[in-house]
Amino acid sequence: MQTQEHHSLTLVLSKPDQNTLSALADLCANIDGLTVNQATILSKNKALDLRINLVPNLRKTIETLLAQNGIEADFCIQAVTGRKKQLLICDMDSTLIGQECIDELADFAGVKDRVSGITERAMRGELDFDAALKERVKLLKGLPLSKLQTCFEERIFLNTGAKTLCQTMRKNGAKTVIVSGGFTFFTGHIAQLAGFETHQANTLIDDGTHLTGDVGMPILGRDAKKSALDHHSAPFGGAQTAIAIGDGANDLAMIEAAGLGIAYYAKPIVADAAHCAINTTDLTTALYFQGYKDEDFVSEE
Repeated sequence: MQTQEHHSLTLVLSKPDQNTLSALADLCANIDGLTVNQATILSKNKALDLRINLVPNLRKTIETLLAQNGIEADFCIQAVTGRKKQLLICDMDSTLIGQECIDELADFAGVKDRVSGITERAMRGELDFDAALKERVKLLKGLPLSKLQTCFEERIFLNTGAKTLCQTMRKNGAKTVIVSGGFTFFTGHIAQLAGFETHQANTLIDDGTHLTGDVGMPILGRDAKKSALDHHSAPFGGAQTAIAIGDGANDLAMIEAAGLGIAYYAKPIVADAAHCAINTTDLTTALYFQGYKDEDFVSEE
């Protein structure tokens, strides 16, 4: 069994509050068998890092404490060694951005209700991702290419903390990658907007003026995301050197394989499998989980 110095419990409140953070720290310190060896403030009145020993069912115990005391917070339990990752690999739709691009495109094509229902089921893992993507893209046939740019400009927005997360990790030497089951038109724009070095996604086929209703092959889905993780992390020593963030079923393989896999406002199937989850805060919490402090952050300004 590892000693208490080898693990950390990071607590991040949804809203800064000194009394709530102190109360939460006390609740954790009183967990049966848990010893807090050291406490470090990562963000004043908001984020705290505790050096601890491991006890059985700790994640479930803390989830119960938060619920019973009405505290909105996210937390992560992990080994201290290697917690600052060398690769950031992120999903795009509903992770780096607050939208599903295919659903927004479908709105321009007048089929949003049909497409969004399929999207939701696919992200929950209820449908085969490849088949579901083909079915949805087919419904976009005839959409003018100009609508893609209109959609991006009018509908697509970065989630809070996306740029800070990317830029802070880049400043500290990490590689940054977007890997999406969405489309290269949007990942290219988002990579530039947030500062990611590279991006991978699916390709919408067009005839020069309109979408044909086809998607380029092979389709980038769950297995391809895991392969991207393996490829981009190999120079650093493998998947354990990476932090992977996503929300849908096609993110599962990379989230489970990464050194730190985070479910971001995720579907239940993903939240249950991830190492930890962001459910009440924003993407900067992924920095706190790695031990970064506010003064380490690169501002989004």
